[in-house]
Amino acid sequence: MSSPLVSTVIPTFNRAAYLGRAIDSVLSQTYPYVEVIVVDDGSTDNTAELMQKEYGDDERVRYLHQTNQGVSVARNTGMNAAKGEFVALLDSDDVWYPRKLELQVGVFNALPDVGMVWTDMEAISADGRSTDSRYLRKMYNAYKWYREDNLFTESYLLTDLLSQTDESIEGVSVYAGDIYSQMIMGNLVHTSTVLMRRERMKAVGLFDPKLRWAGEDYDFHLRTCREGPVALLDLPTIQYQRELEDQITQPHNALNFANAYLETITRMLKQDRDRITLPSSMISAAFSEAYAWIGEAELDSGDMPAARRDLGRSLWHRPKQFHTASLLLFSLTPFGLGNHVRAVMRGVKSGMKSLGSRSSQNVHVGPSGADSPVLQ
Repeated sequence: MSSPLVSTVIPTFNRAAYLGRAIDSVLSQTYPYVEVIVVDDGSTDNTAELMQKEYGDDERVRYLHQTNQGVSVARNTGMNAAKGEFVALLDSDDVWYPRKLELQVGVFNALPDVGMVWTDMEAISADGRSTDSRYLRKMYNAYKWYREDNLFTESYLLTDLLSQTDESIEGVSVYAGDIYSQMIMGNLVHTSTVLMRRERMKAVGLFDPKLRWAGEDYDFHLRTCREGPVALLDLPTIQYQRELEDQITQPHNALNFANAYLETITRMLKQDRDRITLPSSMISAAFSEAYAWIGEAELDSGDMPAARRDLGRSLWHRPKQFHTASLLLFSLTPFGLGNHVRAVMRGVKSGMKSLGSRSSQNVHVGPSGADSPVLQ
């Protein structure tokens, strides 16, 4: 069996405090055929000094520096420089488990039609404490729409694919199939867990630099799924650093992410409506969630007219939404109550999330050909 090279692209910007851990987690993989490409996107900290001191003599590590252009351009720089048959992506504040590449390459060897394999992840706090050992389905809300048996068409045991007996991976599943349509409901893939075949990467193209501020990952993974089968190795293989996660929920950032999602699904549905097999009720739900996300961010930022417009659009696509209807009602209150109302709603929203009681939390795609979602 061949041992192809894996190129790991690590974009970084002012993450010298974390970068060494990320690089070392690649170099210490049980799969030894690796190269690391660090793309410094104009850091102003001691990243350059760290790279020279710790990795300057390591032939497996390349350090590329560019002016600050955003993570998409940085990833593209690294992907263009990659020499490997496989390409992996790793954010500079995340860390891989030692067997990550070994297991993913094994899945590729067993499933030659699969072009991308991603995995689950463990979430850790800034001080290194584990906060969630299986975080993928909690971070990516689109999983709420599916069970594995209607998200993927194939299911395997990892031990069967690898033809080995190994207690540490006993019972671990691998799900595979064409999920382009399903990805319209939202992102299902965490970038730092991804390993891709080089030929799939070439077919997909690069990250969209126009999406510098939000949505570049979802756009790229959606296009990857558009090109053919992919697989989920249902096992945590990385530690995801949550220190900066809350930035996504800030009103300005949330609005960027929400608008990027709406723009992406609108473009793909216009381009590929005949290929996307979701029932019309699911398409309506996707637009409803996009507008609700936008409207909520606008409400948080104090833009009441825009919030009323987009929350109304959400309810037009999917009328029976208590949470969205409540937000629309509150957006009609006098502006003097705005701060109090938003504080109350943030508390309600936080409590609802912790209880898993979002209105669509237990709704899943029905069987093939179903006209509407079914309740579990």
